[in-house]
Amino acid sequence: MDNKGLLLLFVRAPELGKVKTRLAEAVGPEVALEIYIHLLQHTRQITEKLDAAKAVYFADNIVDDSMWPKEIYQHNLQAEGDLGQKMQTAFEDAFAAGYTSVVIIGSDCKQLTQEIIEQAFDVLKTHEIVIGPALDGGYYLLGMNKLYPELFQNKTWSTATVFAETIYDVERLHLSHKLLPELSDVDHVEDVDFDWLADS
Repeated sequence: MDNKGLLLLFVRAPELGKVKTRLAEAVGPEVALEIYIHLLQHTRQITEKLDAAKAVYFADNIVDDSMWPKEIYQHNLQAEGDLGQKMQTAFEDAFAAGYTSVVIIGSDCKQLTQEIIEQAFDVLKTHEIVIGPALDGGYYLLGMNKLYPELFQNKTWSTATVFAETIYDVERLHLSHKLLPELSDVDHVEDVDFDWLADS
């Protein structure tokens, strides 16, 4: 991987009642927050040694804490608009800054590994798009080597159709692409392995 790669991380500040709200309906806001903090720690663990630049995009306010040290992670605030607009702006900024391979992840996938992220950057050496499909019909990772705004527009975000809608656009635009392994996001109580939570 060369140093023109950038990993974008979309996260929320770990605040009670503001994270994992769907999960909180089943387990309560305190447990939901605990789960989210664990997911953030996992995301930090699998990204901090990655041989690429890294930029954390916070949802509401930039949190300057030990979770995302500035010597490793750039700090940014997500743009206004829906999720697609937020992601499109982050990709626009990345390419404007001179990066040539840009990959975005969230902080909801306990199955994601450093190796899978490295694989995504490797795919972008020979393909225009890389996608990591999630079992819930969305995706946990998206990468590209130039901006394709169509991939962020006219999507029903946070639903089971996002991956299908995205692939439709990728194929309609005749973009070369490759899929990563299908993984599970942690959005509902059935997604939670309480053993790893107890061990953390």
